[in-house]
Amino acid sequence: MKLFWHGLVTGPVLGALWMVVLSTTVAVTMSFATGDPFRPAIWMSLLWGGVLGALLPLRPGKRSVQAGAGLLVFGMVLIGVGPMVLGPEVALLSRWIAAGGLAVVFVWSLARILHEMPAGRLNRHEFEAAVIRFLTGFGYIFFTAVVLIPFYVMVMTSLKSQQALLQNPLDFSLDLSQGWGLFRSYAELFGQFNFGTYLWTSFFVSVLTVLITLAFSIPGAYAVARLRFAGRAAFSRSILLIYMVPMIVLALPIYIAFSVTGLRNTLFGIVLIYPVTTIPVALYMLQGYFRGLPAEVEEAGLMDGLNRLQVIWKITLPLALPALASVSLYVFMIAWNEFLLAFMLLDDPSKFTLTRGIASLNSSEIPRQHLMAGAVIATVPIMAIFLGLERFMTKGLTAGSVKG
Repeated sequence: MKLFWHGLVTGPVLGALWMVVLSTTVAVTMSFATGDPFRPAIWMSLLWGGVLGALLPLRPGKRSVQAGAGLLVFGMVLIGVGPMVLGPEVALLSRWIAAGGLAVVFVWSLARILHEMPAGRLNRHEFEAAVIRFLTGFGYIFFTAVVLIPFYVMVMTSLKSQQALLQNPLDFSLDLSQGWGLFRSYAELFGQFNFGTYLWTSFFVSVLTVLITLAFSIPGAYAVARLRFAGRAAFSRSILLIYMVPMIVLALPIYIAFSVTGLRNTLFGIVLIYPVTTIPVALYMLQGYFRGLPAEVEEAGLMDGLNRLQVIWKITLPLALPALASVSLYVFMIAWNEFLLAFMLLDDPSKFTLTRGIASLNSSEIPRQHLMAGAVIATVPIMAIFLGLERFMTKGLTAGSVKG
């Protein structure tokens, strides 16, 4: 281990590994963007990354060294002996973009990773700092790719024509000459497949689920957090026990019960069953927040003549707005994305939720791009809501973590 605590060893090792990460990332990105064959050359990536990782610590911060390293990577890629292999059919502009992008990103990011790392012996802080910066960069790239690549494939497929998909299903580039024709699948979904109704139904059901969940979980969570009654501790610990039973196990009993009572294939039945799955998690989240609120404020309200319900309405709920916002957003996302119960209980297309409507597109008679367009329609609204209200969700989830 002591061997690695030296700049001339740590630099090449991190440089080699980082070049593999970036050459793979750039190759995959260019392949998806252009449809041309780009692939990383693992052994050449290790070689050139190790060489540059050894050079940069020798003259840290020198712009001339960094510029020379970038030009070296750029030239090696173009002549075919670098860390990335380009097929002969790749256009000249794409070659320059790939080579230049890899050179700039690699040199800039590796200089950040090896920032102020000497070429000689490293102390513990210098070694760990370089490793942590490398792992942080790798984590950003890996998890971004895990999230973005499926979404990118979904969006690009939804913008394809049936002919283009049949010719090359793995070509995810766009033909911009089609103009507004790129959005043909979306227009057909709303015009022929009733997706406007599905969107409204999902929104209606999700909002009702949020309201019903809050109506039950707020008094329940407050009672667990503030009141003293027999079985309080057992109830508090068993709130999430419902999640230990897989929903697929409950599917058949729910289907039979709803069929017998006439609730199957009704939105009332959906609105009735959805809160059953969301109330426990809302209770669990809110009770922790209520416990974190200072009890003295509520006691002062009681001493001023307010009853318990007035204290909850005028004091507790205004203080708990961040938690209520986060719980509402979380419950809304659960109801919006729920599929199993909707698929099992709804048969009438006029009552389909969005997820149930998308499932109806999974047919050999319906073009694949329509299914992808439906998935985009289901994903974008909830993504926009989450990104817009993410700060409230984060604040609400963490505010009750420290008592007092």
